Amino acid sequence: MTKFKGALIGCGFFAVNQMHGWNDLADVEIVAICDRDPERLKVVGDQFGIGRRYASAEEMFVEGGFDFVDIATTVGSHRALVELAASHKVPAICQKPFAPTLDDAKAMVAACGRAGIPLMIHENFRWQTPILAVRAALDSGAIGTPFWGRVSFRSGFDVFSGQPYLARGKRFIIEDLGIHSLDIARYLFGDATRMTARTARINPDIAGEDVATMLLDHENGMTSIVDVSYASKLQEEPFPETFVEIDGTTGTVRLGKDYRLVVHGPDGTTDSTVAPNLLPWASRPWHNIQESVALIQNHWIERLASGQAPDTSGHDNLKTFALVEAAYLSAESGKTVDIKDLLG
Repeated sequence: MTKFKGALIGCGFFAVNQMHGWNDLADVEIVAICDRDPERLKVVGDQFGIGRRYASAEEMFVEGGFDFVDIATTVGSHRALVELAASHKVPAICQKPFAPTLDDAKAMVAACGRAGIPLMIHENFRWQTPILAVRAALDSGAIGTPFWGRVSFRSGFDVFSGQPYLARGKRFIIEDLGIHSLDIARYLFGDATRMTARTARINPDIAGEDVATMLLDHENGMTSIVDVSYASKLQEEPFPETFVEIDGTTGTVRLGKDYRLVVHGPDGTTDSTVAPNLLPWASRPWHNIQESVALIQNHWIERLASGQAPDTSGHDNLKTFALVEAAYLSAESGKTVDIKDLLG
């Protein structure tokens, strides 16, 4: 079996999940890692037995010897690293959020297009087992034509302990979490044409917003609500579950707590559990996200082998990123924003 050789840039909080996911794929070998922090480089290198370790991405690319690069750094470095990969004609995966601005994201897509290389955004929430199950229910036609939907993620989980930088950014929940929920809405309900959003900062110790409610008009006539919160003190903490409600012309879909999926239609009601698999290296409650990491990485390798564009390509993810920008513009102005004005 021919193995795809990969390199990883960024050995921080989330990258360990990506390394485990790559390890699980028989046709993938990570041959090099890069991080400016020598301690993180050592920890990940030792844990996964990676001999080639770099403090400089430029040096790593010059030495080469890999078929793709997985960029797992924070957003400020994404454009430079993707353009570096493009200059060496190395296919790239980029962690979300895509870029600091929509203009940066467009430039990254253009650079990869000129280089003739695929670019995938690591937008993994649509790959979660329960979300895939919701999509399957819609595709089955069990509820007819959907006309209204809701994607909801409400929690009081302390995300700042593992990622303290999240508390310092002027943008928080829409850029970090809402981007996932907005991508799920696109995946389930189709592309959006207009956005109206409201935000709030409940936690006085953070710089950005920790609550957002977004109303979307979709091209197919659907209306959806996407709401996210890290300020909700619930009786039972649901982190990191996403809840989904969909009304159709002949029935309804409800994805609720503990991955309970209820599909009601003309042929009756099915009530099932669509829980994610607990992979050997995963831990609760993160296993839902961790499994989706493995699934999107497998998708990347399948598409790399076939020469097809990945589902969450850079070009596709511009539409999700435009929704993030539209949400902030709407919340700031109090007005509805046309998505086409942002995409051009």
